[in-house]
Amino acid sequence: MRRGISIAAAVTAIALGATACGGSHSGSGTSSKPKSAGDISGTITYWDTSDASTEAPTYKALIKKFEAKYPKIKVNYQNVDFGSVEQKFKSAAKTGKGAPDVIRTDVGLIPEYASLHYIAPLDGTAALQDTSDFTQGPLNTTKYEGKTYGVPSVTDTLGLLYNKALFKKAGITAPPTTWDEFIADSKKIKAKTGVPGTYVNPDTYFLMPLLFGEGADLADPATKKITINDAAAVKAVTTAKKIYDTSSAKVDFASSYDNMQTTFKDGKVAMLIQGPWSVSDDITGSAFKGNEANLGYAAVPAGSTGKAQSPTGGHDLTVYQGSANLPASYLLAAFMTNSASQQTIAKETGTLPTRTSAYTPEVTTDNKIAGFKSIMDTARPRVALPQVGSLFVPLQQQYVKILQGDVSVQAGLDAAAKQFAQLLPGYSIG
Repeated sequence: MRRGISIAAAVTAIALGATACGGSHSGSGTSSKPKSAGDISGTITYWDTSDASTEAPTYKALIKKFEAKYPKIKVNYQNVDFGSVEQKFKSAAKTGKGAPDVIRTDVGLIPEYASLHYIAPLDGTAALQDTSDFTQGPLNTTKYEGKTYGVPSVTDTLGLLYNKALFKKAGITAPPTTWDEFIADSKKIKAKTGVPGTYVNPDTYFLMPLLFGEGADLADPATKKITINDAAAVKAVTTAKKIYDTSSAKVDFASSYDNMQTTFKDGKVAMLIQGPWSVSDDITGSAFKGNEANLGYAAVPAGSTGKAQSPTGGHDLTVYQGSANLPASYLLAAFMTNSASQQTIAKETGTLPTRTSAYTPEVTTDNKIAGFKSIMDTARPRVALPQVGSLFVPLQQQYVKILQGDVSVQAGLDAAAKQFAQLLPGYSIG
């Protein structure tokens, strides 16, 4: 699964004045409280956005196990395309017609759905009976304004993937831990191997580690200030521009992701900032095919704060607030995210669990799960704003201009901040 702001770039500005029809429904499931889980009955619909060919069979099999455990509940399983599910769900929730009871939701959409009252708060429900086992990064993605709106299902983040053979040839014994080391290592690799150090992805999701590493972010909800053009953000993007100018292969802006992947997996660049979703593709290339041990994993380099940080990605299970059967929906969300289910999902799909107990020896025999397990400690959620997806659109436009040298870093970020102001009523530009 490809992840990045290619997802967010498709999101248009949010209409904050919209009233969620789903929010006006209490759900008939709340009218009477069953005595026990075994008393709960009825049919619920589950929208699964996993890959239809490689991942969906695992989820379908788990649904069968759920129905066997709760024979009075029938689940209408539907696999919905990840690229279209956001608008499809918004339309259904807004009109109150055709929305699923449970939906696999990208973590970046939780604040927006919650602010529109499309999804139900889960605190104190059967969906969230045990949160102590969840790793903190994924659990933080479920929060909005002090309430919990999702159950962590699968997770990911960005890390540094590198070609060990090229490192060895360049005389580099360990991956870089700072961006200055990243640039210096790229210079050594180029001199010793003729291969560029990296391929800069101009998608702004991949800019987030540099922003976080300087203590920067898009905006600050606590002070209601737009911060994308403050000194810390300018420093982060200046570093990104330096990496692009000194260390990157030539970027094809029309097809950057595919070209980035091809150059790395075929050994034509030495390092990438990437996520675990890319590994199954990486190991098909000439640099790693039959030699998966050549693929190295490390945390992203740190900025001047000295702390390596990357955005938490993945999916949470959410429950439609207008569901006619909330009790059954809560049970399904809990079952699909329990430790046993997460172990099954991890072993069969290669995605990272969100529960500590799910990282069993059997699960971590998968190299990418083992490689990213410690990297997940660097993960932190994106700023919890309903408009966060929309903010990436103007930032993306300006970031490309900055990389291409059409505007200065400060001018580009100032322009993005002004566009942010149109999407964030009541916010000032810091």
